[in-house]
Amino acid sequence: MQMKIKYVALACLALTKMSSVYAQKNTETLSKVWVSDLGNGSYKNPIIYADYSDPDVCRVGKDYFMTASSFNCIPGLPILHSNDLVNWKLVNYALPKQPPVETYDKIQHGNGVWAPCIRFHSEEYYIFYPDPDFGIYMTKTKNPYGKWSEPVLIKAAKGIIDPAPFWDEDGKAYLGYALAGSRAGTKSVLMLCSIDPVTCMANDDEVLLFDGHKNHTTVEGPKFYKRNGYYYVFAPAGGVATGWQLILRSKSIYGPYEEKVVLEQGKTVVNGPHQGAWVDTVTGEDWFIHFQDQGAYGRVVHLNPMSWKNDWPVMGVDNDKNGIGEPVMTFKKPNVNGQYPLATPPDSDEFNEPVQGLQWQWHANKQLVWGYPSAGMGYFRLNCIPKPADFKSLWQVPNILAQKFPAEEFMATSKITFTPNFDNEQFGLVVMGRSYSSLTVKQINGQLKLMQLSAAKADKGAIETATEIATLTNNTFYFRVTVQKGGKCQFYYSLDDKKYLKAGSEFIASEGTWIGSKVGFVALREGTINNAGYADVDWFRVSKIEK
Repeated sequence: MQMKIKYVALACLALTKMSSVYAQKNTETLSKVWVSDLGNGSYKNPIIYADYSDPDVCRVGKDYFMTASSFNCIPGLPILHSNDLVNWKLVNYALPKQPPVETYDKIQHGNGVWAPCIRFHSEEYYIFYPDPDFGIYMTKTKNPYGKWSEPVLIKAAKGIIDPAPFWDEDGKAYLGYALAGSRAGTKSVLMLCSIDPVTCMANDDEVLLFDGHKNHTTVEGPKFYKRNGYYYVFAPAGGVATGWQLILRSKSIYGPYEEKVVLEQGKTVVNGPHQGAWVDTVTGEDWFIHFQDQGAYGRVVHLNPMSWKNDWPVMGVDNDKNGIGEPVMTFKKPNVNGQYPLATPPDSDEFNEPVQGLQWQWHANKQLVWGYPSAGMGYFRLNCIPKPADFKSLWQVPNILAQKFPAEEFMATSKITFTPNFDNEQFGLVVMGRSYSSLTVKQINGQLKLMQLSAAKADKGAIETATEIATLTNNTFYFRVTVQKGGKCQFYYSLDDKKYLKAGSEFIASEGTWIGSKVGFVALREGTINNAGYADVDWFRVSKIEK
């Protein structure tokens, strides 16, 4: 994109929007629990009430493409598409398996894909993403709906994060990045090195670009742009849940840089508004997309208006007149010179397509036997996978198929047929985080026992506890969980999808490591056998809580 905010529409837009290996027809259904578009020319924040952490966006013609951190959840590097910055569809993943494969075949909580950067340059889409334990990777494609290239490690180093490429007008190219204190032993600085403008391989000529220790602790996530002869670095600072948006500008990419805070919480309820993308519209408007950390709900995505004053960006609305903007909760939709249909990322799934739905991710690189969609038979099969030999809790288990919370309040209901072949095989609906709880059916002495399995602070080694609820007389049943404000969760079960009985005690959803709480399924067994039992999930439906 030449790193200017205006992008050139190229012939590649005429490409047929190929179905990716993850495409699912029935995900076109609009969410029943959160739609940002108010239908009256305005929108409400968050524009995506789900954990798309560290969002970055680029515009190509009338199309916007977003990616986000995915950490150890795989497939990774989600690709979302919009035409109006408010209505977003999840259309693909750039990372079907995470390298190094031998590392991410095992669960790696909080590792993996940290804050990525998506750009369009020289007729190709690029994503630069960091793995804090290995370095900076790059993947690219000419068709964001199709297959992305195998990731290339362009700069190997432990502790470097949040990469952002910049192709300058003179043909030179650069890579900005930050340092993770947990790996590098130091943080709160921004770095810059040169890269090959074609291969993107990084050189070992890094320099210190900005030191935030004095005024902007935990400065990270640099994004580079150029406007009116100024080089701009958009950088979050102050920490995930409590930070602000910092802007740096200079007439030289190497600085020195002036600094200005342009977005903060102020008197709003939007804590830590920062880290995201500056984009414009075909009509010349400017907008800023960023996240808000909401604990168990993850880092949800906001859209704020943006303008310019004295060659400094102004984000949100400066209600208290202190020269720093504050986030809006509702606002007029961007002028994109057209009207587009309502859209949301998928949540419900009828499992009618012979591919895994885009809303679902595993906690490690998927292994074939964990589970698979059926060939037109209308269910997703999960096999009972042996527990780790030293099993304490689900924190050790990679074969969890789960999706992000889709709203502050919702109800998720699923129809399941469980076919155990041996005792001690089990299937559960789980709300997963550092602390978790699941509604689980387990075969014990030939009977199907319904129980609530929980572990508080599983990430600290807590051992799972069980509370028996009932004995099921049918192997086809319905599981439900309600999630209310504050992450308050309650399980229910039914044998007929009409009468639902409360199952177990209420619990509070908990975030994972750098991710929000997730809801999904897990099938397990004790010991290895040559014909394990399985569960067929007929459907999973997200709706408003019944009053």
